Amino acid sequence: MRSEHISQPGEISFPGGRVEDDETFQEADIRETCEELNLVPDQIDIWGEIDYLIHQGRTIHCFVGKIKIENWEYIHPNEEVDRLFTVEVDTLLTKEPIYYTVTSTLSEAKDFPFFLVKNREKYNFGYSERHIPFYRNLTENIWGMTAIFTHRFTNILKDLESKLKINDNIVIFLILVKLLIWY
Repeated sequence: MRSEHISQPGEISFPGGRVEDDETFQEADIRETCEELNLVPDQIDIWGEIDYLIHQGRTIHCFVGKIKIENWEYIHPNEEVDRLFTVEVDTLLTKEPIYYTVTSTLSEAKDFPFFLVKNREKYNFGYSERHIPFYRNLTENIWGMTAIFTHRFTNILKDLESKLKINDNIVIFLILVKLLIWY
């Protein structure tokens, strides 16, 4: 859970931040995770990038991996993190998020020269419809980009399970791993 002292306080999110000069997205992911969770790079095993999205001029990359510690409760995060919690991957695999729709329209701005736009009465300025996922009835509500990436991760696991399952006795090891989520 995100600390009350940073943007979007109290929201659930994965570690994140800006990519520094000459740093790859994966290197930034490891650095940010280390900074926010007070870990060292050797404690993080990146499995790969699961997806990215472009939102409001920013590209957000999401990596998945394993934190190599005996007990997640031994993690003492920095001041950006209020607290940590876990959700069993099996729970996320069986609970689909609920997608809600929100619409927005642009209200007339005082400084914008609408009068210069031909057919301005018919022009669609900024109407948008977004579908935002929520994982409800968990320890915490997971929504927005965190839910988008979480849903993508579970879809990848389900796809892998269907492709790799030879018979009912084979279980993919990833399903037994807990997904660590924090605000």
